[in-house]
Amino acid sequence: MKNERGLSAMLLRIEKSSIYDGDGLRTVVFLKGCNLRCLWCSTPESQHAEMEMGFDAARCRDCGACAKNCQNRALSRRNDGRIVIEEFRCCHCLRCKDICPYQALSYYGCEINVAKVLDEILKDEVFYFHSGGGVTVSGGEPLLQSEFVVELLKRCKNHGINTALETSFCLPWNRAAKPLPYLDTLFVDLKHSDSDLHEHLTGAKNDAVLTNIILADNSPEPFEIVMRLPLIPSINDDEENLCKTAAIAASLTKLKYLEILPYHRLGSGSYAKLGREYALGDLPTPSSAYVAKKCALLKSCQPNLMLRY
Repeated sequence: MKNERGLSAMLLRIEKSSIYDGDGLRTVVFLKGCNLRCLWCSTPESQHAEMEMGFDAARCRDCGACAKNCQNRALSRRNDGRIVIEEFRCCHCLRCKDICPYQALSYYGCEINVAKVLDEILKDEVFYFHSGGGVTVSGGEPLLQSEFVVELLKRCKNHGINTALETSFCLPWNRAAKPLPYLDTLFVDLKHSDSDLHEHLTGAKNDAVLTNIILADNSPEPFEIVMRLPLIPSINDDEENLCKTAAIAASLTKLKYLEILPYHRLGSGSYAKLGREYALGDLPTPSSAYVAKKCALLKSCQPNLMLRY
């Protein structure tokens, strides 16, 4: 959608002063909507492309104010006390969120235009230049809203701001290629090297991912590639997968490094707020010794491969 302030998109949130999504201090623009369903996803609130309501049962005191004041009767309470919402009735007026005295309700997502996002980015412009940072567009899968991403990146480049994109690259090349001329760094996840196992773990095969990585590496634009491996114990940490992943990364001429992202459970609480079950249950987070061991294995497969973890 486009208006006088530019294209609009469904935004999840904007985080400032991040040090985990590229070099320096960065503003990270998280867009809402993803075409994958990774079993370990730490931001389930980013998956659906529409606004969603979250309910924190620990905060709720069962006062019923939200349901009583919902003009569309979209809210009701189950016998276990959980607030449920009938999406077809909800108009996303946010009245229930504002009226709750215990802040038990939250909403994920809002429509926003490019100009407003850029206004937020420019507030921290001085920090980018002093820290070597910039802007990172993430998700969800941001390339599902590729036109918005391209326009935002163009405007950032016009202001001399360093740009990065975090993507699964699990899309057709004609969409994946659009932002490349406006990037300094491309972060790409390779969740599993085997296409069938990738489909089992994420809901989609990895054919497009692998093809797009090769095409991006051969493209004339001078951006760097950071390939990422989410390291999930007992899921994708076997020797065969690690060695194949290392070989793919080492073959890239634009590769800056392969980044290892150890599994964590920080998003498990979001599943409860959304009324969803967390697929990996009680899978423990790996120890630093475990991560070091797996990184040593990667290096043994490809001794010249640059790693970061």
